Parts: sequence; structure tokens; C-alpha cells
Amino acid sequence: MKKNLFGVLIVILSTQFSIAQDDNLQWLDIELSNYEYPYSVETVELNIQEQDLQMSYMDVTPDNYNGKNIVLLHGKNFNGAYWKTTIDALAKEGFRVVVPDQIGFGKSSKPEHFHYTFQQLAQNTKALLDKLNITKTAVLGHSMGGMLATRFTLMYPETTEKLILENPIGLEDWKLKVPYKPVEWWYANELKKNYEGIKKYQLVNYYDNQWKPEYDQWVNLLAGWTLNSEYKTIAWNAALTYDMIFTQPVVYEFKNVTASTLLIIGTRDRTALGKPLVSEEVRKTMGLYSELGKQTKKTIPNSKLVEIENVGHLPHIEKFDVFIDALVSYLKE
Repeated sequence: MKKNLFGVLIVILSTQFSIAQDDNLQWLDIELSNYEYPYSVETVELNIQEQDLQMSYMDVTPDNYNGKNIVLLHGKNFNGAYWKTTIDALAKEGFRVVVPDQIGFGKSSKPEHFHYTFQQLAQNTKALLDKLNITKTAVLGHSMGGMLATRFTLMYPETTEKLILENPIGLEDWKLKVPYKPVEWWYANELKKNYEGIKKYQLVNYYDNQWKPEYDQWVNLLAGWTLNSEYKTIAWNAALTYDMIFTQPVVYEFKNVTASTLLIIGTRDRTALGKPLVSEEVRKTMGLYSELGKQTKKTIPNSKLVEIENVGHLPHIEKFDVFIDALVSYLKE
């Protein structure tokens, strides 16, 4: 009887906690018009796939501009806002910093129908740089942004002065281990998302169960969208980009990268697509960044590896000082 009462109490408390979190969430517009970014946001008009779309971006040119540029490419569950401290530090050092929100993310358009490819996103990014008259730049990609940064570098080697990959996903080909699921499956998963589920995913995969209160803001950005009546459009775009990540590996082309490359790897990271779809035995072989970083360094010519111990998927959030020191030192070489 006591055990049953205890179980009921736990359920009640958990439910109340979940409701409290929902009550504290800010409803977010589909293009985050009611969410303030750390710097002013502009847009570039793109006519692609027979649609007129807007790609939002921040462009920060410091007074002490040193003539060098860097593009920061966000991850799958993020947008340009999470680069604030990185922008601040790079601008202080004299770098012009361009931070786009890719189509389907952040403040950019969320099309109802779109064929997502890393080539298309790279082309969109190049169109932005052309608008800004930037012909040479370093390119930094985090998580999914690492796959995009790699594709951009392969497509535009004459534009890319240096490539920096911060805990990029795609260092392994998940298709070899994970059964394929159609876009509808990813869409159904997205529709189920809430604050609790999003935080649990990030806690386990990004931070290895080591949470800090300041990480909540990145959960709130995703969870706030779930309160929007247009969330289905956001969820559909998210499902399409999951399919892009799963079906368009870049790992086989790392050997073709000609740009000088820096890998910044938090070795505690365990991020991998499709873990719930495989056995525990297979799951243990996925997302081992302490091994993947070393393997990738051997594959990419002219590359360096900086490993950050006891850090997960987001070195620029979790251990900023170590991350930025490695980045700035490399950019100044």
C-alpha cells in the first residue's frame, strides 16, 4: 500500500513539475519575432525551389576589423543566438562574424514544402556571402553545422580559408547501423515533443547528465515553439532536416577537404542519430567522440585536433574559455 501511494505521489509531483515548466514557457512565434537575438538581425531574399524565402543573419563588423571573416553555422537543435559569447570574443579580436539562421531554423523562413540538402544550404550560405561581398572566410560549424560546413568547404574551396568543426555530427555513417525511417516517422516524433522530453534528450546526449541552469534557455527556445498553433510547420521542417542528416553523409568525403582544418572535440559527447532504433549493444558503439575525433583527424588532410576532456556536445557553451582560446589561436596562425 505504501509503495502504491509513493508511486502515485511521484506521478503527481512529476505532472505538476511538467505543468509548471509549461506555464513558465514563453510562446514563440514561428520565426522568433518575439525573441531577441544578441545582435541586430537582417535578411537576405532567396528565390529557391520556386519559393520566395527569407534567410536571417547577424553580421557583426568590429571597429578594429582585421580584414578576416568567419561564418558560424548552427546545429540542428539551435539557431544563431547561441553563438553570442563566441561572436563577442571574435569581434573583440577584430574578426567580422557572420551568423546565418539556415532556412527552416531560427528566424528564417519555415517553408511548407522544401527539399533539404546540404548542397542547397551551402548554396544559400554562399548567396548570403555574395550579398555581403565576402570572398574569403573561415567557416565554423557545430553539430549539424559541421556537416554543412564540410559540404560548403567541398563546394567552395576558393572561398574557405579555414574550416573549424566543433563536435560535428556525421563523423560516422549511421545508415550502416540504424534502420531507415521515413520522414513521417520523424514528423510524428517531433509532434510529441515537449519541454520535459527536449531537456531529457539534451541532458543525456549533450551534457552526459551534468546539467546547469544556464542550459535551460536552449531548451526553452525549442519548447516554446511547441506552444505555437503553427508548430506542425516547424515539426515538418525538423523532420525533413533529420532525413537530410541521415541520408546525406559527408564522412566519405573528408579526404577531399583541402582547407586547413581544426577539430574541436568535447570527448564526453555521445550524440548520434537513431540510437532509440538499435539494440543497447549497438548503441554503445555510436557517438564515441573520444574515438571519432582521432579517426577524423587522420582522414582530413592538413588537420589539427583539440580534445576537451569532460565536455559534451557544446564546448562553446560548456567550457567556453578553452574553446575560444583554441579557436582564436588557430585563426591567428
